[in-house]
Amino acid sequence: MDCLTTGNELWNSCETGKTETLLDFTKEELEPRYFTTLEHIEKIIEYAEAIGINSVLLQKAQPRINIVADRLAITPMQTVLFSLLFGSYNNKSMDHDDLAKLLRCTPIKLLHYMNDLEELQKKKLVEVKLGRENSVFRIPMEVVNTLRKKDEFVREARKDISIDEFFGVLEELFDQLEDDEISCETLRKEVLELVENNAQLLFCRKIMSFNFSSEAAVILLCFCHLYVNNQDDNIGFHDIEFLYDKKSRARMAYREFRDGDHILVDAKFVENTEDDGFVNRESFRLTDKAKKELLVELNLKEFKARGSKGLTLWDSIPQKKLFYNKEEAGRIAELGSLLQEENFGKIRKRLEDHSMRRGFACLFSGGPGTGKTETVYQIARETQRNIMAVDISSIKGMYVGETEKHMKAVFDNYRNSVSASGRAPILFFNEADAVIGKRIEFTGSSRAVDRMENTMQNIILQEMENLDGILIATTNLTKNMDGAFDRRFLYKIEFEKPNPAARASIWFSMLPELPRADTETLASRFDLSGGQIENVVRRFTVDAVLTGIEPSLETLLPLCRDEARGKESRAIGFSPA
Repeated sequence: MDCLTTGNELWNSCETGKTETLLDFTKEELEPRYFTTLEHIEKIIEYAEAIGINSVLLQKAQPRINIVADRLAITPMQTVLFSLLFGSYNNKSMDHDDLAKLLRCTPIKLLHYMNDLEELQKKKLVEVKLGRENSVFRIPMEVVNTLRKKDEFVREARKDISIDEFFGVLEELFDQLEDDEISCETLRKEVLELVENNAQLLFCRKIMSFNFSSEAAVILLCFCHLYVNNQDDNIGFHDIEFLYDKKSRARMAYREFRDGDHILVDAKFVENTEDDGFVNRESFRLTDKAKKELLVELNLKEFKARGSKGLTLWDSIPQKKLFYNKEEAGRIAELGSLLQEENFGKIRKRLEDHSMRRGFACLFSGGPGTGKTETVYQIARETQRNIMAVDISSIKGMYVGETEKHMKAVFDNYRNSVSASGRAPILFFNEADAVIGKRIEFTGSSRAVDRMENTMQNIILQEMENLDGILIATTNLTKNMDGAFDRRFLYKIEFEKPNPAARASIWFSMLPELPRADTETLASRFDLSGGQIENVVRRFTVDAVLTGIEPSLETLLPLCRDEARGKESRAIGFSPA
């Protein structure tokens, strides 16, 4: 009997005793009900790998198959297919050819199992992503995580939830699609089901009352999600094109949005953004009408400040003890005091009263490993300010034209965050050398990328001029900094390598069991940054796990010499407080 026999025929032949037994059942297999679902699945996979999918497998693994089938409310053959797919969940997904290899059959013979796979999809145990030429199969991580914790898979109801919980689930679903964990078709079903199941929310009743197509409804929900969860009020089509499974439909929708013909634009729920008073046909946002009609239940200020995607919340930053040279320590303490909310409010008012810019831009400069980045996070924690970190490398890696839009979007999002928060968060440009360097002199042969660099720098300079919040940038080099940027940084701190006293304190904080005399010896002999010292301690810790050695000069000296020969780390010098 081979894979041409259908799942039901295989199982029925086993039930009626038409097959021979490969081996007698062991005592363990006579009491399978005592094992977890994962243990049963593991055993079914072992049998299938040794025997293949046939009547012998179904007879040999029958007790286990029956229990898993009962627990998951699926048929025995579906249990076998699910188990084999589950065994490969780490592969993310597999196409028809991969699945045929897994089931040891040809792609044509695989068609006999498609009905069972479709049933598993309906029960949300298997995700099937339909493609133009091929389909992709995978086990959703929700199923994996649920079965890891319990024996049955019961989907979370997601009914009668609060508006905050609703937008949390909405974010999760859109993230799953963007990460290729679910298909566009599944997303639409899940999102619309979520809306229907929560008709107690005014938001959901409003969405249902518009009678939009499922595609338009999901796009409107995505705009709402981006505004509420990401504080994004400057949305390019590239931010929503993942909602379309066909490129042709995506192109058509793009033209509809660009030309103002899309149903959401016509209904006055979505509009173009503006740049310097001019309509930007490539960028969109929710209209005030949409926000007032749809988001009335949300306390947006509280919601955004608490859980905005892209923000590092101050109370999630672990406390770490940092060590500085005397002059640095004084200036950092002064900056931390200035950014305390009470003092910061007074500073802003005084600047405003004198017709000066209210923005507070700071520059931290110094070599790698001197503590610049961690200082920003510790100041944020101390002053209870969230951090909006900017990934400069990802913005610069975009196409010409896209870079400028995304840099503008960074500052647009920051302004939204400032207005939505009780206290201004910190806009953080880490390793900003790439954007604050000297601007390029244009020539007739200037490359488009050079012009893009200058345009992006001009955007940042203009935004710093109009900044109404806190910006901190870090750089390894200040010699190449453009003078226009230098003038706009109100507060500058240069971080130097720790002096011997600071190095000794770092050594002692990381290895308190090391005698004080030894920490001072290491500090005096090796001019290492805090990050380099941490590198040495981490390497020693790994070796200690394997060998059981204790910290001493003898064990640490070779590691220090190795680090001093030129290995540099981006980490900083700190230890848990």
